Amino acid sequence: MTRLLGLDVGDKTIGVAVSDELGWTAQGVETIKRQSKEKDFARLQELIAQYQVGAIVVGLPKNMNGTIGPRAEMCQSFGKVLQEKTSLPVHMWDERLTTMAAERMLISADVSRQKRKTVIDKMAATLILQGYLDAKSR
Repeated sequence: MTRLLGLDVGDKTIGVAVSDELGWTAQGVETIKRQSKEKDFARLQELIAQYQVGAIVVGLPKNMNGTIGPRAEMCQSFGKVLQEKTSLPVHMWDERLTTMAAERMLISADVSRQKRKTVIDKMAATLILQGYLDAKSR
């Protein structure tokens, strides 16, 4: 099995996580500060090569009623471009509440507000990828 890359795509940052080779666990890798589409995709290409990624999971921020809003449409568009640029399969994964769950976990771990701001997107990407891995292992 190959590794999966998990992404929490936002307007200002992209949280990145990667799975182990067996596809059991997700680990946070980094938070990419978005600069331009070219630089964002170039950094993702570097990570794909570094971790020998075979597929990508992009968080899909659906509305609470399950509908697709503007943010989810942006993530779908990002996923399509990523699939074209990498030739890798891209799976969209419902990420409702992952950022709030990540925030709660960091607060319960007594992580300072300043530190939370720097790791929240990476943590959300980890939760997105772990949710996908758990669902696929059932």
